[in-house]
Amino acid sequence: MVFYQVMRDVMVNALLNVQGLVKSFGALRASDDISLDVFPGEIHALIGPNGAGKTTAINQLSGEIQPDKGRIIFNGQDITRLSVDKRARLGLARSYQITSIFPDFTALDNVAMAVQSTHSLINPAMEILDQVELSHLASTVSGELAHGQQRQLELAMGLATHPKMLLLDEPMAGMGAEETRRMTDILLPLKNEISILLVEHDMDVIFALADRITVLVLGKPIATDTPENIRKNVQVRAAYLGDTAEI
Repeated sequence: MVFYQVMRDVMVNALLNVQGLVKSFGALRASDDISLDVFPGEIHALIGPNGAGKTTAINQLSGEIQPDKGRIIFNGQDITRLSVDKRARLGLARSYQITSIFPDFTALDNVAMAVQSTHSLINPAMEILDQVELSHLASTVSGELAHGQQRQLELAMGLATHPKMLLLDEPMAGMGAEETRRMTDILLPLKNEISILLVEHDMDVIFALADRITVLVLGKPIATDTPENIRKNVQVRAAYLGDTAEI
């Protein structure tokens, strides 16, 4: 009886509730019964070795590919079969491993376009650039920004749509140590403001940001817990190249 009460509470209180996602590509099962939940204001990290199925999972949540089985509940609504744009209008935004900006537009123009997509005024674009520490580069053509700055700009474009939740797929990819530190400092204040599902290889970033962590191995979740407990989990340590691996 307690179990069913807990499950009801999760479905009621979680902003994102993922139930038994399965996705196969031929003989490869890239998602193998993935279930997880993300609560309002939570940063929930999705980690795993290379080939674990993290991006496939994100692609199903964003609507870019359809699961073979399972359900995705977002803000109380079943979005399993909704298109990417309909999910975005409900408040689910994502970033990509490869930076997705308009390189010939200025930083301000990029964010202003995202602001306009929500039928707001253009003026808030500068506030969002300031939030990601790019307001001093508002007039710079975005293709001339450093790689880390382009990733910050992409985050700004996501924030400009006023999402309830962000799906961030390796936001630190290709960054140096200083750029990574800056992005971490930008993401940290978003805790308790919007929910974030974060896919990231940098474990220092994960442990600095995440409230909870789900570990995928060969498409299947093997643990969901706090960073402290994940760090001590023997099964998780073994998944990272042996039981002496540092995570």
